[in-house]
Amino acid sequence: MNIGFIGLGIMGAPMALHLINAGHQLYYVKRGKPHPDIAASNAIGCANGQEVAQQADIVILMLPDTPDVEAVLFGADGVAEGLSAGKTVIDMSSISPIETKAFAGKIEALGCDYLDAPVSGGEVGAKAASLTIMVGGSDEAFARVKPLLERMGKNITHVGGVGDGQTTKVANQIIVALNIAAVGEALLFASKAGADPAKVRQALMGGFAASRVLEVHGERMIQRTFKPGFRIALHQKDLGLALSGARAIGVALPQTASAAQLMGACAANDWDQLDHSALVKALELLANHPVVAD
Repeated sequence: MNIGFIGLGIMGAPMALHLINAGHQLYYVKRGKPHPDIAASNAIGCANGQEVAQQADIVILMLPDTPDVEAVLFGADGVAEGLSAGKTVIDMSSISPIETKAFAGKIEALGCDYLDAPVSGGEVGAKAASLTIMVGGSDEAFARVKPLLERMGKNITHVGGVGDGQTTKVANQIIVALNIAAVGEALLFASKAGADPAKVRQALMGGFAASRVLEVHGERMIQRTFKPGFRIALHQKDLGLALSGARAIGVALPQTASAAQLMGACAANDWDQLDHSALVKALELLANHPVVAD
């Protein structure tokens, strides 16, 4: 297939490479210095989103936030200006479910399909093609693009209609944030009490408290390896989506609000570009005690 891919960042670049390696022709927007592996491939750089959409049958977006998606789709020389009937847009960003439905309505009015397909798994999952992908959209469009999604992920679920993928991703981010906070508090408690947090984590991995967050992010907290796989700034944005959505539908999310405050404290200390496991640094600040000394 001819595939457009806009958003070749930490996550997008390896995802796009999987499609290139599967034999698809990739089109992307030339902006700055491209990823070296993509530059070395047969992928074709385009001047803007309109040109990408003109060349591609399917356009994939992997962008940071709702305004970015809106600008790429509907701004000057945007994707919408290059679409023709029968094409498909797949937004794999993590953005507002409400705005997603509005974007989909505009794209569908052009005779095209729109799928929201946000992902979970971070940079590791993107590189390993093991992402969890949560898809909203029509049955027909999902069936058509599923072989492409299978090149980028393993756990692929068609959740429901447009917007349901983004709703699922928000739910995912709530669970992950609260798990990171719980692991941080547990390891901080153990360390302050005089126990070895590494051995405490090892013991907990064999019990009911075991989780992927304890395994991966707990290790990062102990090793102090906060190079971003998924930045606090992005997770903070996702929790903002959760809380604004909760207000809109009249749901109280007190623990989500607490996690958002911890991420806000990280941002205030210029830690928002670190991996979201660095949320533990806000807890350490409150306790005036590190899990392990930096």
